[in-house]
Amino acid sequence: MRKRNYAFSAMFVSLALVLGACSGGQISTGAGLCREVGDAVAAEPSTPESTGTSDLVIGLVTDVGTLDDAGFNQYSWEGALQGAAIIGAPEPEAIVSTDSSQYEDNINSFVDAGANLIVTVGFAAGAATQAAATENPDIHFVGVDQFQVNTDFGGEWEPLPNYESLIFSEQQAGYLAGILAGSISESGEVAALGGSGTIPPVVNYMRGFENGVHSVNADATVHLKYVSNDLTTAFNDPTTGKTFADEFLAVNENVDLLFAVAGKTGNGMLDSVVEHGIYGFGVDVDQWVSLPDAAICIVTSAEKHLTLGVSESITSFAAGDVRSNNVFYGADNNGIGLAPYYQFSDLVTDDIQAAIDDAFDAMASGDLNPCGDPSTCYAGEEDPGT
Repeated sequence: MRKRNYAFSAMFVSLALVLGACSGGQISTGAGLCREVGDAVAAEPSTPESTGTSDLVIGLVTDVGTLDDAGFNQYSWEGALQGAAIIGAPEPEAIVSTDSSQYEDNINSFVDAGANLIVTVGFAAGAATQAAATENPDIHFVGVDQFQVNTDFGGEWEPLPNYESLIFSEQQAGYLAGILAGSISESGEVAALGGSGTIPPVVNYMRGFENGVHSVNADATVHLKYVSNDLTTAFNDPTTGKTFADEFLAVNENVDLLFAVAGKTGNGMLDSVVEHGIYGFGVDVDQWVSLPDAAICIVTSAEKHLTLGVSESITSFAAGDVRSNNVFYGADNNGIGLAPYYQFSDLVTDDIQAAIDDAFDAMASGDLNPCGDPSTCYAGEEDPGT
């Protein structure tokens, strides 16, 4: 299996220790497919080595969510911490956005504080980030999941030299997860529940997942549902996530695998997975590690290597290799993958793993488009109704 090859910072070590404390079978589940963690352990994280000293002042503005969301915001923050540690810079500071209306003010707080490099997290923060980059050409901006386009549509356009956008191929990670899901589902009925269908990375994950399932089981039923277009509810509300998943699973009793694509709201979905005793798939990061209470049901997670991307942005900038425009991470540069299978490893036969590896290699070479018809990936949707 493809594994991450980058280091993690001290915060991740603490998470692993918490997980270790929970791995003695203390969690119970209703029935079925979940398994006690037992002796399964995460790989020992390594500490990055510093390459020198730097006076670079780094700030990070979160998406709607928290630094301990066990996913997107947290691991982007890990990348900022790691990048600063490598170059020997002061530890970054973070401002947590609780509402999308705060992006502009939060970014400007770092501008006023004299930051040299500002990381903003999330697609929804893209407009505020681009505006701030335009107004502050001496500050470098890194936007996670933000895509720069020519808004003049046909006029001459040059990307801002001080703004780089990190684009991850969620559809590729989703496709790999779909291959595994379609191979291990006993009922042939699986689901992907997303935060909001207005957010391109969410739709990319879910449509890639759907296509991956059908690549190994054309007759499978794949349910795709979204929580809300209110971003706080969609991505920062585990209570709503659990309720949403509970209600969905009550109606769709044959679903035996759920892929949660909803940030902290998705954490609540995985709580529901545990109660129902079905397979769960995490998103963005290895949620077996970051959500120890749900680890007994998490088979794997569809990862985009956020820590790697943010850390490389910082180290590249510090080295004088200033990146701009859209910077892509996918199968061709270890930007995506699947997390380890831990106590579920025996489910993944040699044939299943070969299918996953072959798809990974084909996507890396460009021979496989996980979207099939590209229109099946992001087109903006509230609920596809499947």
